[in-house]
Amino acid sequence: MKLVVLTSAALICTLALAPAVSAAQATKAAGTQGAAKKDAVAATATPPPPSPELVRARMRPPVKGTAYIELIKGQAKVVGGELRNVHKVKNTSGSPIVGLRVDEYFYIGQKEAAVGTGRMRTAIAPGEIAEIVTAAEPKTGLTASQLKFTHANGDVKVTAVKKFSEDKK
Repeated sequence: MKLVVLTSAALICTLALAPAVSAAQATKAAGTQGAAKKDAVAATATPPPPSPELVRARMRPPVKGTAYIELIKGQAKVVGGELRNVHKVKNTSGSPIVGLRVDEYFYIGQKEAAVGTGRMRTAIAPGEIAEIVTAAEPKTGLTASQLKFTHANGDVKVTAVKKFSEDKK
């Protein structure tokens, strides 16, 4: 009986002191976080949200079968221990392209040396220009690369260009 009374008294004392300790810790933490938030700077700039017209265009039924894009191929550069390449693509199909993926194969002579993959997380509306970044393991002596595009509903027909064509409206 005495053990139950002693245990319940210890529990009540612990509960009585816990809010005071928690409140003190909360005010101390809030004081240090306020200073950190004032000096905090975003690591990367967030892109602006897409326009309502672009969102509506992306929501149309996607391309089924072969999709058509124009491509401006980028130059591969070693960045942070990765071989990165930025490709610009323009959707020339009449419908949005969903799940666009590019595989970039790097070669040393005739032998495949590295593979980089990039994909679009959002649909690409008709006429929209997007950038796809591929990343691969860097190797010395790379001589050539080859791109293979696919999308969620079929193949992709690529036209390599130096400048994107104008939309005909």
